[in-house]
Amino acid sequence: MIDPIVDEVRRIRDAHAAMFNYDLDAIFQDIKEQEKKSGLKFVSYPPRKIEPDKGPHITGASISVSPGSNSI
Repeated sequence: MIDPIVDEVRRIRDAHAAMFNYDLDAIFQDIKEQEKKSGLKFVSYPPRKIEPDKGPHITGASISVSPGSNSI
């Protein structure tokens, strides 16, 4: 499926990246400069903390199995 809006966004993005030889740091700096020049207020939030994994997450009912049994 061809979407003309998506195609246009991709063309603009590629042209912008080409201006900076596809250097992500330079692209990022340009975007930040454009934000400053716009006069708009941009909000950023601190990254969310990721809780360390606390072991296996067992859900559901527990099943009791007799020792030596081959079936559940």
